[in-house]
Amino acid sequence: MMKTWLFILFFCCIAIRVMGQDPHFSQYYAAPLYLNPAFAGTGNDHRFIANYRNQWPNLANGFVTYSFSYDYNIQDLRSGVGLLVGVDKAGSANLRSTSVGFLYSYKVQLSNKWMLTPGLYFGYGQRNIDFNKLVFGDQLEFRNDGQVPTTDPTFGNLGSTAYFDFGAGLLMYNKTFWAGFSAQHINEPNRSLLGEESKIPVKTSVHAGVKIPLYNGVFKRDRISTLAPSFVYQNQGSFDQLDVGLHFLYEPVMIGVWYRGIPIQQNTKDNVSQDAAVLILGLQFDQLEIAYSYDFTISELGSVSGGAHEVSLKYLMALSFRNKTKKKDKFIPCPTFMK
Repeated sequence: MMKTWLFILFFCCIAIRVMGQDPHFSQYYAAPLYLNPAFAGTGNDHRFIANYRNQWPNLANGFVTYSFSYDYNIQDLRSGVGLLVGVDKAGSANLRSTSVGFLYSYKVQLSNKWMLTPGLYFGYGQRNIDFNKLVFGDQLEFRNDGQVPTTDPTFGNLGSTAYFDFGAGLLMYNKTFWAGFSAQHINEPNRSLLGEESKIPVKTSVHAGVKIPLYNGVFKRDRISTLAPSFVYQNQGSFDQLDVGLHFLYEPVMIGVWYRGIPIQQNTKDNVSQDAAVLILGLQFDQLEIAYSYDFTISELGSVSGGAHEVSLKYLMALSFRNKTKKKDKFIPCPTFMK
């Protein structure tokens, strides 16, 4: 019993800290607009992406995150546009954060092989909580009429909040390599539910990767297996995180293995819950890509948390009047494992 209560107390402390940070996706390459607005329009087709993440499912009312994005490359204007919608729910009181953002990128061709793309994000966010699922101290006193009122002043101060958000990013890539930097919440919006100050700290990210074909012979092959090592480093306030991984692709099968955490900081209070090993399995076709991943928690939380489940779905849709004259992508969209 004592062990159970200690774990609950530990989880609550972790949850309070995590709530101050943005949610993340283990399949970062399957949520490119969420990672960096410069990825908007990095393909020739209409691109639709849906992401779902359930973190710590063994614990009641854990963290559930949904994301949907759409983007398209306006070739005549050398621009990319996109729409990003996100919903994050946590806790027994259904603390919900919802955001809707517009993304724009502009493509600068540095040479025949290299492209530089700056991007911008303009968003609107809202945060609220379900009052009916909150229990205050004076509500534990049962009255004869069956009502359970509260005079706690906190209840009167609680409310929903809305805010504007701004971010930017930069991406450089060619057919096999990509590297980028992004900064989100540059304006540090206030999302306090109590009318006080609770700013979202700026989140920065550095990410890069390379696709390595495993065959370079003179004979042409319909399918060539590839390896794609990559990394993502993120920092937000006092929290930082490093994801390092490797993907293997032999169409249509994709397998990925990742490690999340900074070994020298494993035992620090700010990073105690971030360590995980991630296994990703996916299938990829000409227009459709679907993947599932599971996070094996290797920090102090252990297996009791249930790790994290994540599913991503990507669909490419070409314009009907361009089907006959569609040209092969000059620059491979990245990070991606689509053809």
